[in-house]
Amino acid sequence: MLSVPASRPNAYTGSPIDRAGTRRDDADWIAEAIADPETLFAPVWRSRSLMKGVEDGHPEAVLLTGAAAEAVRMAGGPWAFLGLWAERPVFAVDCSAAEDPLPLLPEGMGGFTDLRQVAGLLPPGEASVLAHARGLMHWRTRHRFCGVCGHECAPRSAGNAMQCTNCNAQHFPRTDPAVIMLVVRQGRCLLGHSHRFPNVAMYSTLAGFVEPGESLEEAVRREVMEEASIEVGDVLYHSSQPWPFPASIMLGFHAEGLSDEIRIDPEELKDARWFTRDQLRDPAAHGFSLPRVDSIARRLIEDWLEQEA
Repeated sequence: MLSVPASRPNAYTGSPIDRAGTRRDDADWIAEAIADPETLFAPVWRSRSLMKGVEDGHPEAVLLTGAAAEAVRMAGGPWAFLGLWAERPVFAVDCSAAEDPLPLLPEGMGGFTDLRQVAGLLPPGEASVLAHARGLMHWRTRHRFCGVCGHECAPRSAGNAMQCTNCNAQHFPRTDPAVIMLVVRQGRCLLGHSHRFPNVAMYSTLAGFVEPGESLEEAVRREVMEEASIEVGDVLYHSSQPWPFPASIMLGFHAEGLSDEIRIDPEELKDARWFTRDQLRDPAAHGFSLPRVDSIARRLIEDWLEQEA
């Protein structure tokens, strides 16, 4: 089977931040960093990130400092230390308690936007920082109580961990591994249309979560068999992509299809088909669309397209 290397980094990778994990438990250093007017804060409002230039098609992240950061912090939401960006501390802060956070900010600061809509247009590294902030704040706002005894948790390690106030159990941010794979056979690739896709014409790679006690290669073969009844042989790693929507990491593979007949699981897929390279190069002419440009699914398809048949 042809090995298909990653041609370029995936969206949400390449973070410029040094996570500086040794600083998280230094309470004095964290307190000084929070009070420093030069410290950067990445606000998250109801899973959206602050950006400007979105309407012009040139989005860029807006990180707050000084009085603007203090005003957002006064909303009383959770916060967490992300790390150092060019030696400047960076924190995430959730301001979802504010019905409208924009009045808290100076004019011209932009607005809150779903990161997935513009990630492919953001300057290098910024999408990764915003994704880091979004994923960590999602976990913080949804992990207020202990999964062991049910009592309230308190933040530790500058917001990067939670500890139960009753049984002292420690809880850490969760990342769920999911395999995503382009199955190829005799110059064609397998794409499916899920009931969950908002775009009714979109066909994408198959994907699924890794189950306990399962290797990544086993998860690839199981998911493809369950969803499309296609037997898979070789499974070759391509690349990975953080996907904090809300809390996954996508592990990308190219996989060798060993059978042709597709029998879909109607609970998982609405349709699945084999597509040729010619069809993929002009999807509109063939009545379908490809996944969004910031997704690893699109990268798996594009890199395979560029290989010789």
